[in-house]
Amino acid sequence: MTEKCAIERRSYPPGQHGQGRQRTSDYSLQLREKQKLRRIYGLQERQFRGVFERAERQTGVTGEALLRLLECRLDNVAYRLGFGMSRKQARQIVSHGHLLMNGKKITVAGAQVKAGDVIEVRERSRNLATIQGALEAVDSRGIPDWLELDRGALKGIVRALPAKEHIPLPVNEQMVVELYSR
Repeated sequence: MTEKCAIERRSYPPGQHGQGRQRTSDYSLQLREKQKLRRIYGLQERQFRGVFERAERQTGVTGEALLRLLECRLDNVAYRLGFGMSRKQARQIVSHGHLLMNGKKITVAGAQVKAGDVIEVRERSRNLATIQGALEAVDSRGIPDWLELDRGALKGIVRALPAKEHIPLPVNEQMVVELYSR
Protein backbone atom coordinates (compact mmCIF):
# COMPACT_ATOMS: atom_id res chain seq x y z
CA MET A 1 0.00 0.00 0.00
CA THR A 2 3.07 2.23 -0.01
CA GLU A 3 5.66 2.77 -2.68
CA LYS A 4 7.79 0.08 -1.00
CA CYS A 5 5.10 -2.55 -1.53
CA ALA A 6 6.25 -5.12 -4.09
CA ILE A 7 2.78 -5.40 -5.57
CA GLU A 8 2.68 -1.65 -6.23
CA ARG A 9 6.17 -1.58 -7.77
CA ARG A 10 5.67 -4.62 -9.96
CA SER A 11 2.16 -5.73 -10.76
CA TYR A 12 3.42 -9.02 -12.21
CA PRO A 13 4.48 -12.23 -10.47
CA PRO A 14 8.16 -12.78 -9.65
CA GLY A 15 10.45 -14.89 -11.78
CA GLN A 16 11.56 -15.31 -15.36
CA HIS A 17 8.08 -15.92 -16.77
CA GLY A 18 6.20 -13.47 -14.57
CA GLN A 19 5.82 -10.75 -17.18
CA GLY A 20 4.52 -13.11 -19.82
CA ARG A 21 1.33 -13.89 -17.95
CA GLN A 22 -0.98 -10.91 -17.47
CA ARG A 23 -4.34 -12.59 -16.84
CA THR A 24 -5.54 -12.66 -13.28
CA SER A 25 -8.46 -14.88 -12.42
CA ASP A 26 -11.42 -13.87 -10.27
CA TYR A 27 -10.14 -16.25 -7.61
CA SER A 28 -6.76 -14.52 -7.63
CA LEU A 29 -8.34 -11.10 -7.15
CA GLN A 30 -10.60 -12.37 -4.36
CA LEU A 31 -7.71 -14.10 -2.60
CA ARG A 32 -5.56 -10.97 -2.83
CA GLU A 33 -8.34 -8.87 -1.22
CA LYS A 34 -8.73 -11.41 1.59
CA GLN A 35 -4.98 -11.53 2.20
CA LYS A 36 -4.83 -7.73 2.21
CA LEU A 37 -7.57 -7.58 4.85
CA ARG A 38 -5.90 -10.31 6.91
CA ARG A 39 -2.56 -8.51 6.85
CA ILE A 40 -4.07 -5.14 7.75
CA TYR A 41 -5.60 -6.58 10.91
CA GLY A 42 -2.78 -9.07 11.55
CA LEU A 43 -4.91 -12.19 11.81
CA GLN A 44 -4.11 -15.81 11.06
CA GLU A 45 -6.32 -17.66 8.58
CA ARG A 46 -8.20 -19.57 11.28
CA GLN A 47 -8.94 -16.40 13.27
CA PHE A 48 -10.07 -14.59 10.13
CA ARG A 49 -12.30 -17.49 9.14
CA GLY A 50 -13.96 -17.42 12.58
CA VAL A 51 -14.63 -13.69 12.28
CA PHE A 52 -16.10 -14.25 8.81
CA GLU A 53 -18.40 -17.00 10.07
CA ARG A 54 -19.64 -14.70 12.85
CA ALA A 55 -20.25 -11.96 10.27
CA GLU A 56 -22.16 -14.41 8.09
CA ARG A 57 -24.52 -15.27 10.96
CA GLN A 58 -25.39 -11.60 11.54
CA THR A 59 -28.27 -9.94 9.77
CA GLY A 60 -27.55 -7.40 7.07
CA VAL A 61 -24.75 -7.19 4.52
CA THR A 62 -22.05 -9.74 5.33
CA GLY A 63 -19.16 -7.60 4.05
CA GLU A 64 -20.09 -4.65 6.24
CA ALA A 65 -20.60 -6.94 9.24
CA LEU A 66 -17.14 -8.42 8.62
CA LEU A 67 -15.50 -4.98 8.60
CA ARG A 68 -17.46 -3.96 11.70
CA LEU A 69 -16.36 -7.08 13.60
CA LEU A 70 -12.73 -6.51 12.60
CA GLU A 71 -12.86 -2.85 13.63
CA CYS A 72 -14.45 -3.69 16.98
CA ARG A 73 -11.63 -5.98 18.11
CA LEU A 74 -9.99 -4.62 21.26
CA ASP A 75 -6.52 -4.46 19.71
CA ASN A 76 -7.84 -2.43 16.77
CA VAL A 77 -9.78 -0.06 19.04
CA ALA A 78 -6.63 0.44 21.13
CA TYR A 79 -4.76 1.28 17.90
CA ARG A 80 -7.49 3.67 16.74
CA LEU A 81 -7.48 5.41 20.14
CA GLY A 82 -3.73 5.88 19.89
CA PHE A 83 -2.58 3.53 22.64
CA GLY A 84 -0.30 1.80 20.09
CA MET A 85 1.65 3.01 17.06
CA SER A 86 0.50 -0.01 15.06
CA ARG A 87 -2.08 -2.74 15.41
CA LYS A 88 0.71 -5.15 16.29
CA GLN A 89 1.94 -2.93 19.12
CA ALA A 90 -1.63 -2.37 20.32
CA ARG A 91 -2.15 -6.15 20.36
CA GLN A 92 0.95 -6.54 22.52
CA ILE A 93 -0.23 -3.79 24.89
CA VAL A 94 -3.55 -5.62 25.29
CA SER A 95 -1.99 -9.06 25.74
CA HIS A 96 0.43 -7.76 28.39
CA GLY A 97 -2.51 -6.50 30.42
CA HIS A 98 -1.92 -2.74 30.15
CA LEU A 99 -5.56 -1.94 29.28
CA LEU A 100 -8.84 -2.12 31.16
CA MET A 101 -12.19 -2.57 29.45
CA ASN A 102 -15.09 -1.41 31.62
CA GLY A 103 -12.82 -1.54 34.66
CA LYS A 104 -11.61 -5.12 34.11
CA LYS A 105 -8.21 -6.20 32.86
CA ILE A 106 -8.56 -7.86 29.47
CA THR A 107 -5.66 -9.75 27.88
CA VAL A 108 -7.52 -11.12 24.85
CA ALA A 109 -6.75 -8.97 21.81
CA GLY A 110 -9.75 -10.30 19.89
CA ALA A 111 -12.31 -9.29 22.53
CA GLN A 112 -15.24 -7.49 20.91
CA VAL A 113 -16.12 -4.01 22.12
CA LYS A 114 -19.68 -2.70 22.13
CA ALA A 115 -21.15 0.79 22.08
CA GLY A 116 -20.68 2.38 25.48
CA ASP A 117 -17.57 0.38 26.45
CA VAL A 118 -14.78 2.28 28.20
CA ILE A 119 -11.18 1.36 27.35
CA GLU A 120 -8.50 2.87 29.57
CA VAL A 121 -4.83 2.43 30.34
CA ARG A 122 -4.15 0.85 33.74
CA GLU A 123 -2.83 3.18 36.44
CA ARG A 124 0.54 1.44 36.65
CA SER A 125 0.98 1.48 32.85
CA ARG A 126 0.28 5.17 32.21
CA ASN A 127 3.95 6.19 32.11
CA LEU A 128 5.08 3.56 29.60
CA ALA A 129 7.16 5.14 26.84
CA THR A 130 5.42 3.10 24.13
CA ILE A 131 1.96 4.36 25.10
CA GLN A 132 3.14 7.98 25.52
CA GLY A 133 4.92 7.90 22.15
CA ALA A 134 1.90 6.42 20.43
CA LEU A 135 -0.40 9.08 21.87
CA GLU A 136 1.83 11.79 20.41
CA ALA A 137 1.66 10.16 16.98
CA VAL A 138 -2.14 9.80 16.97
CA ASP A 139 -2.58 13.47 16.01
CA SER A 140 -1.36 12.80 12.47
CA ARG A 141 -3.61 9.75 12.13
CA GLY A 142 -6.70 11.15 13.82
CA ILE A 143 -9.37 9.40 15.87
CA PRO A 144 -12.50 8.07 14.12
CA ASP A 145 -15.89 9.65 14.80
CA TRP A 146 -17.23 6.53 16.51
CA LEU A 147 -14.58 6.77 19.25
CA GLU A 148 -13.93 9.44 21.88
CA LEU A 149 -10.57 9.95 23.63
CA ASP A 150 -9.88 11.69 26.93
CA ARG A 151 -6.11 12.31 26.78
CA GLY A 152 -5.82 13.44 30.39
CA ALA A 153 -7.33 10.27 31.81
CA LEU A 154 -5.96 8.02 29.02
CA LYS A 155 -9.48 6.76 28.51
CA GLY A 156 -11.45 6.05 25.38
CA ILE A 157 -15.18 5.54 24.94
CA VAL A 158 -16.85 3.63 22.11
CA ARG A 159 -19.70 5.97 21.18
CA ALA A 160 -21.23 3.75 18.51
CA LEU A 161 -20.34 0.82 16.30
CA PRO A 162 -18.56 1.91 13.11
CA ALA A 163 -20.41 2.17 9.84
CA LYS A 164 -18.84 1.30 6.48
CA GLU A 165 -18.18 5.00 5.79
CA HIS A 166 -16.08 5.29 8.96
CA ILE A 167 -13.70 2.50 7.96
CA PRO A 168 -11.13 3.92 5.52
CA LEU A 169 -9.60 0.74 4.10
CA PRO A 170 -8.45 0.13 0.52
CA VAL A 171 -10.26 -3.23 0.45
CA ASN A 172 -13.25 -4.53 -1.49
CA GLU A 173 -14.91 -6.60 1.22
CA GLN A 174 -17.48 -7.99 -1.24
CA MET A 175 -14.71 -9.97 -2.95
CA VAL A 176 -13.82 -11.59 0.38
CA VAL A 177 -17.46 -12.60 0.85
CA GLU A 178 -17.52 -14.06 -2.68
CA LEU A 179 -14.32 -16.00 -1.98
CA TYR A 180 -15.70 -17.61 1.17
CA SER A 181 -19.07 -18.25 -0.47
CA ARG A 182 -17.58 -20.64 -3.04
